[in-house]
Amino acid sequence: MTIKPTKQMKIRTKIISFILIFTMIAVSIGRLSYIMVVNGEKYQGMASEQQLYDTAITAPRGDIYDRNMKTLATSSPAWTVYITPNSFKNLKDDEVKKVKEKIADGLSEILDIEREEILEKAEKKSYYVIVKKKIEKSTADEIRKFISDNSDLKLSNYIGLDSTTKRYYPNDSLASTVLGFVGDDEQGLAGLESYYDNELTGIAGRVVAAKNAKGTDMPFTYQMMEEAQKGNSLVTSIDSYIQYTCEKYLDDAVAEEQVAERGAAVVMNVNTGEIYGMAVSGDFNPNEPFKLSKEDQSIVDAQTTDEKKAEKKNELLNRQWRNKAVSDTYEPGSVFKIFTASTALEEGLVTANSSFNCNYTYMVAGNTYHCHKTSGHGIQNMAMAMSNSCNPAFIQIGQLIGNKIFTKYFKAFGLTAKIGIDLPGEALPNYHDLDSMGPTELASSSFGQTFNITPLHMISIAAAAVNGGYLVQPHIVSKIVDSDGKTVKTMSSSYKRQVISSKTSNTLRTFLEYVIQNGAKNGIVSGYRVGGKTGTSQKISKILSTGEKALYIGSYVGIAPINDPDIAVFVMLDEPMSGRYYGGAISAPVGAKIMKDVLPYLGHEPQYSAEELKKLSVTVPDLTGYDVAAARDKMTSVKLTYKIVGDGGKIKKQLPSAGTSVYNGGMVILYTDDSVSDNVTVPVLTRHTFSEVTTFAKNSGINVEIVGNTTDSENLSVSQSIEAGKSVPRGTVVTVSFRDEGNADIARN
Repeated sequence: MTIKPTKQMKIRTKIISFILIFTMIAVSIGRLSYIMVVNGEKYQGMASEQQLYDTAITAPRGDIYDRNMKTLATSSPAWTVYITPNSFKNLKDDEVKKVKEKIADGLSEILDIEREEILEKAEKKSYYVIVKKKIEKSTADEIRKFISDNSDLKLSNYIGLDSTTKRYYPNDSLASTVLGFVGDDEQGLAGLESYYDNELTGIAGRVVAAKNAKGTDMPFTYQMMEEAQKGNSLVTSIDSYIQYTCEKYLDDAVAEEQVAERGAAVVMNVNTGEIYGMAVSGDFNPNEPFKLSKEDQSIVDAQTTDEKKAEKKNELLNRQWRNKAVSDTYEPGSVFKIFTASTALEEGLVTANSSFNCNYTYMVAGNTYHCHKTSGHGIQNMAMAMSNSCNPAFIQIGQLIGNKIFTKYFKAFGLTAKIGIDLPGEALPNYHDLDSMGPTELASSSFGQTFNITPLHMISIAAAAVNGGYLVQPHIVSKIVDSDGKTVKTMSSSYKRQVISSKTSNTLRTFLEYVIQNGAKNGIVSGYRVGGKTGTSQKISKILSTGEKALYIGSYVGIAPINDPDIAVFVMLDEPMSGRYYGGAISAPVGAKIMKDVLPYLGHEPQYSAEELKKLSVTVPDLTGYDVAAARDKMTSVKLTYKIVGDGGKIKKQLPSAGTSVYNGGMVILYTDDSVSDNVTVPVLTRHTFSEVTTFAKNSGINVEIVGNTTDSENLSVSQSIEAGKSVPRGTVVTVSFRDEGNADIARN
């Protein structure tokens, strides 16, 4: 029997249903409110992480160029390898281990990373874990092939490659201490890279792409891209050829003179302050800035504990990165006499005809100072005092100047502050101010001791002394350009101020030329009028603190052409251990070699005297393929002797080869067939005069190229490029170096 629901039962059922529905809705609303309001940010982030892939696009760093727009630093394409551990959750349990181990095996071998390190990264909870940055294209291609070869495991879901850039220095170590280097994130850490980091750094781009549940990009869905903007570029005043020349001759001198604390060489335009070259020996390759030289690495390996090894490596790395021309100060010694002479002349305290007496010793406030010449120089005028580098004479000049005027000009020449070059780590001078300068401080300062300045301060003094009296601002960067090559900023080459008159500057030029012609003769450059000053200073503070002896710095500053000044060259060798340490003997020859190459390169035509023409080297012409008769005529025209070997009609080979420099009158062997050249023995060519060397060479059947100072007939040769007694083919060229071993630049107390 069927019971029909009453009206009351229907009403009750509706009420109960309404209550149940209302309760369910209320619970759902409450739960939804809890998720959205209380934990909304948490779940929103989780959802975005699963659905959106946000990555930065690295902006290429601006380039660095030399003055001729040759690239010194640039950014090349590179890739960052990453994995997406969160994507493993889409795999079955038995597949996860297989995929992880395959990835670890493959990437560890390709990237040279420990397998366990990659497995640890695979356990992280993230869609983006970097495995390695800045890999080359060849390595990236290997990874792509690895992914393709294992397509059955769908490794493209778990391994990715992001485009980025890698800093590249195409000339290896050229100008490395000037350029500096960058860190892993392309931030400048040293040199121009650090100083101009804000200008060089670009604006990063961005890609935001939707991802599906498997963590892969969803086709035909949301993607946003902001293009990266390349940083601005630097056009420097550095000339790659001049830079190379500085580094070559400086490195040669550091090796020959066994220099313990490195050396520095700077070439600067005396009128604009533009640095054409700045070399520091013992530099590094900015492509591998954290790699030590073999010598330094052996020092690290010799340490007894890991802690000591790490400490020593850090010390040596900072040493090789340090720009000695900018970050180190030194006691300039006798090169500073340029300043003392400038001050005294400008104030009218001395003239070119002023005379000073030197009897070897001179006493000031109870302290005895000595001249390097034990018999004394006697009566000298200003030019002679500078050429003789006579300390007693300059102490007398310093006393005429007095403390107040001396410190006034010390400040005017910019020696109480940083020079202001656009490189990081510049050192402050250490000097006597007016309150601390007594009679003895004035006496020692007048010849360049008991205070410290940087090499850049010293070359700036020399520039002002010869350019009409104007203090220039040394600088490296000429202008900043954007990615389209448009100039953003041009650096000023204007003078800071005039510190001496043009009249004083003219007088100083005559003094400095007199110094080179009569004192620092190793600074002579055939065909050019050169002025300069040498200096040798004792490292008194280090001697006192260490007990070591014979610690010196030999330095030189030269200007050419001295009649119309263009460039100044500064050279410093710190702690030579060869037995020679006078600046005139070890640093001036380096400066002369640099000038010999740089002056004609800059367009200065040589003008040789009759005596210089006799000693000039001749470049051997290329005679291969010539008829014998034509070859004879050519050899006669270039003032070289020759010997024909063989019975053929044409020249098949020659010795020395084409382009080689040999002494005027040297012999070239011309072969007309395949005859084997006869050998000769290299004679002893050191400790002989110029005339003796050329005679021995001719009699022995070899050629010589003469380098160095041969102006004095008494000067003796100091080295030969091929050792005596060695058997060489007839006609071989032996380079013979001459040097004035004078010592007229030592600063002695």
